[in-house]
Amino acid sequence: MKKLFVLSIITFFMAACGGGNAGESKEPDAAVADSGGEKIPNPGGSDVAAYDPNRGTGKFTHVDVADKLDPQMATSGEKIYGVKCAGCHKLTGEKLVGPGWKGVTTRHKPEWIMNFVTNTDEMITKDPKAQAMLEICLVRMPNQNLTDTDARDLLEFMRKNDGVK
Repeated sequence: MKKLFVLSIITFFMAACGGGNAGESKEPDAAVADSGGEKIPNPGGSDVAAYDPNRGTGKFTHVDVADKLDPQMATSGEKIYGVKCAGCHKLTGEKLVGPGWKGVTTRHKPEWIMNFVTNTDEMITKDPKAQAMLEICLVRMPNQNLTDTDARDLLEFMRKNDGVK
């Protein structure tokens, strides 16, 4: 009976942390903004710019965030959090499996957050801040197969969690 219970718990966490539709697109051909905010094509989803410690590594070089929260995006981001993130991250500053999310948008730029959640493996390989988090948490964050829209909605939910109105 204990073995069945433990197996059920492990299966739950694997599904919560690594779940996602493998066929879900990451929108690799979407245009991205360069550091000046201009849209540039991103064929094949390759990196547009080299590593930058303020944004990490990935296709997001500029993310427009308004002073006011977009409630619709935040609500969508909260749903994504509930399905793909809540198993490992608390909304407080307390560590669960991964670090707590309280204050994440004050510690990292939007571009860094978007690149981390959509390009996790490369960020952990190249980014010192991501590597430092791995040393503390001791568990490598799995790729959640988030679309660019999912990642932006999740960022908006993180902003809401950090008190943006």
